[in-house]
Amino acid sequence: MASTVSDRTGYGRLLRTPGAWTFLLPGFAARQPFAMLTIGIVLLVQHTTVSYGSAGAVAAVTGVSMALFAPQSGKLADRIGQRAVLLPGVLVHAASVSALTALALAEAPLWLLFLAAVPTGASVPQVGPMVRARWAALLGAAPGRKASPLMPTAAAFESVTDELTFVIGPVLATALCTGVHPAAGLVAEAALTLAGGLLFAAQHRTQPAVRATTSVASERHTSALSVAGVRVLAVAFLGIGAVFGGMQVSLTAFAEEIGRPGANGLLYGIFAAGNMLAGIACGAIAWKSGPRRRLIAGYAALTLTASGLWAVHSMPLLAGLGLLVGLSIAPALISGYTLVEALVPASVRTEAFTWLTGAVALGQAAAVTVAGQLADAHGASTGFVVPLVGTVLALVTLVTLRSRLTPRAPGRGSGRTVARGVGHREPVTVD
Repeated sequence: MASTVSDRTGYGRLLRTPGAWTFLLPGFAARQPFAMLTIGIVLLVQHTTVSYGSAGAVAAVTGVSMALFAPQSGKLADRIGQRAVLLPGVLVHAASVSALTALALAEAPLWLLFLAAVPTGASVPQVGPMVRARWAALLGAAPGRKASPLMPTAAAFESVTDELTFVIGPVLATALCTGVHPAAGLVAEAALTLAGGLLFAAQHRTQPAVRATTSVASERHTSALSVAGVRVLAVAFLGIGAVFGGMQVSLTAFAEEIGRPGANGLLYGIFAAGNMLAGIACGAIAWKSGPRRRLIAGYAALTLTASGLWAVHSMPLLAGLGLLVGLSIAPALISGYTLVEALVPASVRTEAFTWLTGAVALGQAAAVTVAGQLADAHGASTGFVVPLVGTVLALVTLVTLRSRLTPRAPGRGSGRTVARGVGHREPVTVD
């Protein structure tokens, strides 16, 4: 099924790509909001309202707002450039988070928190998709240039980076909220967004070229969502969001329930660490199976491991099962992002990535709301049903509509290739 990747196409060579570090370091700081925002809101609003349901609802409004606006942000970045979108975006986000924090501390009515949550979510900078688009611009196929064999390695590397943010972000936010002040997590999130976002926007040399949209060919691709495979992947990524949201709220409620609120950071850190370790492993292996098959296998494993969460009442057992759930997420994420690069043209690549990111945010929003209500009414364990339901629905969708994940035949000859694993590319096929 797999073999080790040679150094010729491994992480070392990828990181020696000219200009890579100029956007990777600021991009890492600027993508923390996606990992810190939900848990920061949950911990602050739960502290001021003493209700996981209210906390989850405010976080959900933020997530829904992000899911609706993220693809529009990606579309604008493709049309007018990443810098033009990021500069006002990070300023609006920092101001919105500050307003939400102040309202929560003032114990404002819930409807005012909802009102502040809308611009907070809408302005979350889509740095992850923008970094992926920069890798694609540097390494992907272009007129007169074949795609680099490092392109799938870059996809794996970006997934590892995403998982690392989900190791650091929630743990950092939890430590700040529980050890410093309930609002400290959101304050740090806003500061990182502002500093990282402005530094990332300043790296204009690696920014993908703005593509004209007036040609007939471009008009056919006015939205990445017009591609059937992107719609299927967006639905599937709702399941990953359900895992993230359900785990954040349920682990927080579980730690409170057993009288050890500080253990939430440790439990979520173990879950996220499994996610990151699996991402590293996926990037170190050249798979002989295609990304579509790996995507379905990843979701099957995710569904299986999530099925036991609700029945576990021991902290060590929950940590162990959470690790297994985390190990199952990265293969699904990496395979999904690898498929996107093959499914859409370069002119809508950033938008396509943001549809998946937005789907994760929407799934997370729904999950924190439902899991919060279940935890309030029936205890922490019932909140863990949410990740299971989300992954089951996603798996059924993928299996039923898997034929939609096949890239269309290229219009220009037979030179189009699809990433099938780290370190190599093969003719159009996804199995």
